[in-house]
Amino acid sequence: MTSRNIQKIFAAFKKIIELHHTLCYNKVAIDSLMERCLSFLMHEAHELEFPRFKRDLTSEQMLRVIFDYTAKIANERTLDNVLILMANMGREMVVADRCSVWLIDERSQELFTTVAHGVKEIRLPLRSGLVGHAVETGEPIFIDDAYTDTVYRDVLLSGAIAVDKRTGYRTKAMMVVPFRNNDGVIIGAYQAINKMTEAEVFSGKDLEYLTLAASYSGKSIESVMLQNEIEETQREIIFTMGEIGESRSKETGNHVKRVAEYSYVLALGLGMPQEDAELLKMASPMHDIGKVAIPDSVLKKPGKLTDEEYDIMKAHTVIGYNLLKNSNRRILKTAAVVASQHHEKWNGKGYPNGLREEEIHIFGRITAIADVFDALASDRVYKKAWELDRILNLFKEERGQHFDPRVVDAFFEQLPEIVRIRDTYQDQLPEEAM
Repeated sequence: MTSRNIQKIFAAFKKIIELHHTLCYNKVAIDSLMERCLSFLMHEAHELEFPRFKRDLTSEQMLRVIFDYTAKIANERTLDNVLILMANMGREMVVADRCSVWLIDERSQELFTTVAHGVKEIRLPLRSGLVGHAVETGEPIFIDDAYTDTVYRDVLLSGAIAVDKRTGYRTKAMMVVPFRNNDGVIIGAYQAINKMTEAEVFSGKDLEYLTLAASYSGKSIESVMLQNEIEETQREIIFTMGEIGESRSKETGNHVKRVAEYSYVLALGLGMPQEDAELLKMASPMHDIGKVAIPDSVLKKPGKLTDEEYDIMKAHTVIGYNLLKNSNRRILKTAAVVASQHHEKWNGKGYPNGLREEEIHIFGRITAIADVFDALASDRVYKKAWELDRILNLFKEERGQHFDPRVVDAFFEQLPEIVRIRDTYQDQLPEEAM
């Protein structure tokens, strides 16, 4: 900003001060002052000369960007978040207006991006567009001006230029760089649009920088995708084991699905991080896994249990914990806590350990109310579901007794979503039971 512009801003504030001292301190005067000041500043501001172009990063700035983003990416587990960080890193490194990270969907044979600055998710046939060409050939693409380029004219007319006509955006310089996994297989590409420096075109140095980002991106994305695949496999195993545990009792398959969804909604309602809410959603289906070791004579008894039988039934919490506790996997460790503590009560009168209040892990407190709600709100072969008002009255009575007051409050706040989940995953009971 020039000294002339600084002087104009200083003069504007001086004028505001002068106006301020000429008026009385009343609402009408203050409103009039604000209007006059705003009008004055708008009049002055439109003539200010702000720099149109940015500058390429210095070596020191480039290192700072690389170190900052690689540290963030290394600590991130969620693929979408990794893609966002990578798009931001690429945009800053080459000083582009927009940067997209494209991935190959092998199943659908498509290219897709959930991270394209300024737009929502896009999906394209695998070999379409500039990105498809770069992915197919393995070579980067440079275009100085999308409207004058002749080499990729047909692709640009149906791609970037067509999008510009719909959005009003003006695409000029473009650069696409494919990236590979650890085995050297191309799995996606960076796409940078519009160089924001005075040159307005991408340089050979920009190619080096984006190639560096692409090299790191390919390996990082593969690592996160592999981790996601492992967790997805764990999730499937846990869910199946949870269903097995429930199938031996009087519960239905959808019980574990609903409890998982309820737990997730309640965790978010309590302000827990998304990652923790997801973790609980994955682990909560295992809350009754210990029932696999309870004898059928107790588990499926139609009538009331004796005191001795009830003690046997209560042991499913300890059995479930012992089955899971020795795993080093985060999901299974969480499942062990849930299995052990989902029958503990806020007032200390639960089982197996008589824990009270904050002694009970928050995951156990959440799963407790999710499990009870589903047991009461769902039809079973042996009973009809309670009316919603009856359940809500019970929860009000048990607030601070059976249940953590904060979790009860979150339950009522999230009730519309809770009811939606209940209705979405209803059980199909045999006709003779209806």
